[in-house]
Amino acid sequence: MTNLPRIAITMGDPAGIGPEICMRAASMPEVLEICRPVIYGDIHVLNTTAQQLGMDLDSTCFQETSNSLVPIEIGVVQAIGGLLAAEAIFHAINDAVEGAVQAVVTAPINKKALSAAGYSYAGHTELFADRTGTTSFGMMLVSGTIRVVHVSTHVSLLEAIRRVKAARVLECILLAERGCRELGIASPHVAVAGLNPHAGEDSLFGTEDRDEILPAILRAQETGINVSGPYPPDTVFYRASQGEFDAVVAMYHDQGHIPIKLHGFDTGINITLGLPIVRVSVDHGTAFDIAGRGIARPNSMVQAIRTAVDLARARGEKE
Repeated sequence: MTNLPRIAITMGDPAGIGPEICMRAASMPEVLEICRPVIYGDIHVLNTTAQQLGMDLDSTCFQETSNSLVPIEIGVVQAIGGLLAAEAIFHAINDAVEGAVQAVVTAPINKKALSAAGYSYAGHTELFADRTGTTSFGMMLVSGTIRVVHVSTHVSLLEAIRRVKAARVLECILLAERGCRELGIASPHVAVAGLNPHAGEDSLFGTEDRDEILPAILRAQETGINVSGPYPPDTVFYRASQGEFDAVVAMYHDQGHIPIKLHGFDTGINITLGLPIVRVSVDHGTAFDIAGRGIARPNSMVQAIRTAVDLARARGEKE
């Protein structure tokens, strides 16, 4: 047991399903066989969740990051929820940077609650990048054989189109290739989705595919990366699901998220690429509508922990 990697699991927003799925996953034999899970969160929230689930809160399996007596209203966006979630994340990041844990796995947070608490991050990815001083980063969604890296995520569609620039597309290609290698794929083939219908149809439906996306692909090819495209967005993800491509660079949030969620709604995970530490997350939200009812499934959390263990071991072998 002592040789197993320590994995920090942040509880997420206490008004959502985060504490529940953390507790369920951390107690599963299949998880305990591969790591030492440590749940980071508010002691009162964790104790209350344990009581609701009929579980014992093992003092060796949690890290107290706050001790709030403020009542949490389940299923409601509130500043205290964002505050407690943020404190857990900050503690976990610090411990990962210092080497006390080998990876961080995050339960879902609520962006409005985070903002109400005074933290203006678009999400986990930006928070981790800021707290670790990372400037080149991105997220890779994974569900089975589909792996997706986004050029942009939490911005309007109009802003997403503006952000399709050759430099950013190239950065995402490099991140996708690196992410695949860290997942154990020795010679990854990266596909790039087009922005416009039919990837522009020879510029009949827009020029971004020709002017911004294709130059990035050609530059990446010059460095020796096996990358191709741009491909019509309506077929490239199916081809990836059949094993033709190891990763797809998507141009905006929904273009990449829809195929991932369709392929594995409650098993998909999110890996932050480019960080000096390992960070993996569930790929679902706080589910306020079912919070506190004891029915949330920890499938994605379990898969996130498994992936975090694999990535932590891979990094350990390189050091």
